[in-house]
Amino acid sequence: MSRPRWISLGALLVVLALLPLLPRGGGQPDTARRAAGPERPTPLTAGYGEVTPAFERTIASVVRADQAPRLSTRTPAGTLVGDLVRCAVFEGQRYCLGVGWTDRGQAEVRRSMTAVAARQAVHPPRTTGTGDLSLIDALRRAARMSPSARAAAQTAELTEAARSVAKVWLLRHQIQGVALPPDFFARHPEVRAGTDSAATAPVTPNVLAPDSPTGKQRPKGWDDYPSRGVVLNQEDVRAQHRTYWCGPTSMQMIAWGWSGRKRYQRHWASKLGTTTHGTSITSMVDVVNRYTGWDKAAYAGPYITLDISDWSFRQWMLLMARHIVDYRAPVILHPVLLTEFYPYLDHDGSGHFQVGRGYRKRDDQTPLLGYFEPWNQQRFHADEPFIDRVQWRNAYRSYRANQEHFQHNLGV
Repeated sequence: MSRPRWISLGALLVVLALLPLLPRGGGQPDTARRAAGPERPTPLTAGYGEVTPAFERTIASVVRADQAPRLSTRTPAGTLVGDLVRCAVFEGQRYCLGVGWTDRGQAEVRRSMTAVAARQAVHPPRTTGTGDLSLIDALRRAARMSPSARAAAQTAELTEAARSVAKVWLLRHQIQGVALPPDFFARHPEVRAGTDSAATAPVTPNVLAPDSPTGKQRPKGWDDYPSRGVVLNQEDVRAQHRTYWCGPTSMQMIAWGWSGRKRYQRHWASKLGTTTHGTSITSMVDVVNRYTGWDKAAYAGPYITLDISDWSFRQWMLLMARHIVDYRAPVILHPVLLTEFYPYLDHDGSGHFQVGRGYRKRDDQTPLLGYFEPWNQQRFHADEPFIDRVQWRNAYRSYRANQEHFQHNLGV
């Protein structure tokens, strides 16, 4: 067996040894996504699933496909994308390294990422860097890693993705109307019922709307949600201390809301692997899952990085309501900080992180989205306007800002 294959296999075995020892099941990774599902109540969310032998083989195959052990920061952007942006299919759902769960094919993702990386390599953004990791910087960071370290990181990312596939299916079903596979419930005992009376988990609302005149239940729509929903204490907020610390600051507020304890931003910068280039969305999701309880099945279940490039505004707002009211958990917003979307800015910024924590309906008007804003330009430029930490703004503008980001994803 070649050396790269030994490295990939060894990394996979190390990561799997650290996972809970759960019963293993079968399943084909390339099952059609839009298979018909059974008639039964839709569960609220799902906990962490098992890593089946089929998943193990898929992970090993994707990691083993890294055939470029001598990458460097001088490697052309297109080559970096071709070598490092690879996708795995778990039960019909596609996850791409560094991108998240997506409906786009690997070739389409690579074309998009190549165009972005090439542009960023030649013309670095002239906007103020507010803390999001650019694509070219993320690729160069991976290129600097040794082959064994890169294989281990890729294996860990794909393994955690595989364990969250049931939640992906549920979101697609509840919000996009995708039918669940016939064997979904049998394959995923980690799904959570719409209500839970167990002593260890509080009772929460069902994601099913009241019975219709026909007697059939349906997933809740926007009109089924209350006029307002909010999570997190508005006192538990801080401004980012450094221009590139929107990730650590957002993480500080998310964790503060869970534990009631404020940890320093530098603590979260260390956990996130933040550098002067910023923080990645996949690191944000990973740290929320590791260091808070928002990922418990009684709340949101494992956080995932979700590509919403093909989502409508109505689907976006339904996802916000689902997260705030049903999950009772915050959202990792991932917009680009431009003045056309955020009128409180004095000038354009770069990719950014905010903490989604509420919504408010308005009669015959666009609803408002509530979020914590870590960026305060006055902290770094005394002559610029102050920006409040607690924001309630036009939800459509936030949606557009998230869609405008080159990754088109968020953490939910």
